[in-house]
Amino acid sequence: MPTTRTALKQRAIRYLVRQAHHPRGIVGWANGWMFALRPSNRRRNLWAVSLLDVRPTDRVLEIGFGPGIAIAAFAGRATEGHVFGIDHSQAMVRHAGRRNSAALRANRVHLTQASVEQVPAFSDPLDVILAVNSVGFWPDPVERLRELRRLLRPGGRIALVSQPRCPGATRDATVRASQELQNLLTQAGFTHLRVETLDLNPPVACVLATNPAP
Repeated sequence: MPTTRTALKQRAIRYLVRQAHHPRGIVGWANGWMFALRPSNRRRNLWAVSLLDVRPTDRVLEIGFGPGIAIAAFAGRATEGHVFGIDHSQAMVRHAGRRNSAALRANRVHLTQASVEQVPAFSDPLDVILAVNSVGFWPDPVERLRELRRLLRPGGRIALVSQPRCPGATRDATVRASQELQNLLTQAGFTHLRVETLDLNPPVACVLATNPAP
């Protein structure tokens, strides 16, 4: 019996992890509401947006936008620009769509179900790119970052955010995650790296970098 209980518990954990990475169905919808309502998630995303100094005419892309909290914050700043978002979960596309319905109708926000390997083409260069707690799931992250750098105008900004969510995560885990993100960005050709930290539990690291001029 203990073995059976352990196996069931492990299966349940694997299912929840899959839902966190790729929300779908009723459980995915519920997870979306949970992420949207959790104060730490809202504070983390709004903080990341504030670090990017978005201007009214900027063209912004968020990868893995979840329930659309950062998308809404970007739309409130890029009032004459465009905000694009991709997420591989249809449940999150629906969540973010409801949260940003007015901006979608005004054609200022554009949401697409896609993975980071399927970033759509853009007619003009981007000014800003954001990814929160998603780089760790990307296949070949250095190549993905090189592709994203090609979408940015010279001098365009990128922010990669990490808040470790593994059980027992500490400040040391955040420091290690920050260093990994810095290494990836450097390998991908970004420059002028800067690290900011938000004091949550565990802390959040945001690594900002710039696309250098040719």
